[in-house]
Amino acid sequence: MRNVIRAIDPGSPLEQRAHVGDRLISINGHRIVDVLDYKYYAYDRSLRLVLARPDGEEYQVRIRKPEGGDLGLDFETYLMDSPRSCANNCVFCFIDQLPPGMRPTMYFKDDDARLSFLLGNYITLTNLSKREIERIIALHVSPVNVSVHTMNPELRVKMLNNPRAGESIQTMKQLAAAGIVLNCQIVCCPGLNDGEELAYSMRELAALWPAVHSVSIVPVGLTRFREGLYPLTPFTTALAAETLDQVTAFGDRCVEKYGSRIFFCGDELYLQAGREFPPDEFYEEYTQLENGIGMLRLLETEFRSALRLSDDPGEQHFSIATGVAAAPWFQMLSDLASERYPSLRIHVYAIENDFFGHSITVAGLVTGQDLIRQLTGKELGDRLLISQNMLRRQELDFLDDIRLSEAEQALGLPVIPVEADGFALWDAFCGKIPESAERPPEWIENTAYYLYNQNNSQQ
Repeated sequence: MRNVIRAIDPGSPLEQRAHVGDRLISINGHRIVDVLDYKYYAYDRSLRLVLARPDGEEYQVRIRKPEGGDLGLDFETYLMDSPRSCANNCVFCFIDQLPPGMRPTMYFKDDDARLSFLLGNYITLTNLSKREIERIIALHVSPVNVSVHTMNPELRVKMLNNPRAGESIQTMKQLAAAGIVLNCQIVCCPGLNDGEELAYSMRELAALWPAVHSVSIVPVGLTRFREGLYPLTPFTTALAAETLDQVTAFGDRCVEKYGSRIFFCGDELYLQAGREFPPDEFYEEYTQLENGIGMLRLLETEFRSALRLSDDPGEQHFSIATGVAAAPWFQMLSDLASERYPSLRIHVYAIENDFFGHSITVAGLVTGQDLIRQLTGKELGDRLLISQNMLRRQELDFLDDIRLSEAEQALGLPVIPVEADGFALWDAFCGKIPESAERPPEWIENTAYYLYNQNNSQQ
């Protein structure tokens, strides 16, 4: 049942006036369908709420509160509704490339506009009804993160395996015309939407600026579990370099014309091409940081700042485990730290992805079993640092269901998850346990969001 109150925060406006188990029906005459309605209509100072008790009896509550102040209601589900599943069958879908036997939630594909606005998920727009489009515009739900992949309608139908995929390009243009900010992504698949198709998509998206605020180009991730799926080929070093040159050149022209680069390549393409990351100013606002765009550049900048401001941490002996792609980069940071403080003894280990296949090189898809098997017997020091992106944050377990505590027991030392923050990384070098390792932040169990971000996080 929708909108059922699970808890009421102490000291909140409704603490003594509503009850756990009641349902929120409307606010100021507006029927509350889900969390978007709730957050939007609860913003005002003066509110008239209609609630229903478990037996169906309705009652009204009037309250006054600070503008934008929280009502303090927690509902049985975050969305106050069920997440909407994806209606596509994308040729590059990572979830289709999972092995059998994983926990059931791993196979759920979401494509929910509400999660795009609230959590940063990317959506294809293919399952939006006319009413939902109108509501996004009416409530000015912005920004919306859109998985574009191509602006060629016929190719988009092919790539998403959905006859409505081409039509939703018009939906994107409708949202842009209404002033909805769009942050977009293109999962680049060699031979499908790269080269001339990518050039066309960039031209079409640039024409929608400033509504199209940023576009990330990330390489397709291919696991070893692709039997019966569309034949895709991975990026080579040469193709990664060619794509970087193409996107950078077009971005340079956008800077001249619009004052913004708009188009950015994922960190993985730079690593694969063996290229240096651009300087800080290249990434402008770091709009798509969580999508792996400029993450390593910012992390290095922050780490160097932390190192300049630091005191000698004394003798420290520890190790770092990361994906194959970023291991040389972490070795560089470790060498910087050791050069300044020779008392640091640091071992950097690149974990081959035996679970998903060696073409998967990012840290976020390293599993617990690969970590344990490849580090057993190695010199690790007194603690092991890993990327927080390897774990589901609330449960603190890896993709293969191995818990962090199991990894610690198997390796015989503390395993410390570290956020993608250069100052937090330096603190971990110094032996300070990051707060994220002690009190993991709240996390919504949303598999598609989780997997996409892990697949495109490099640290």
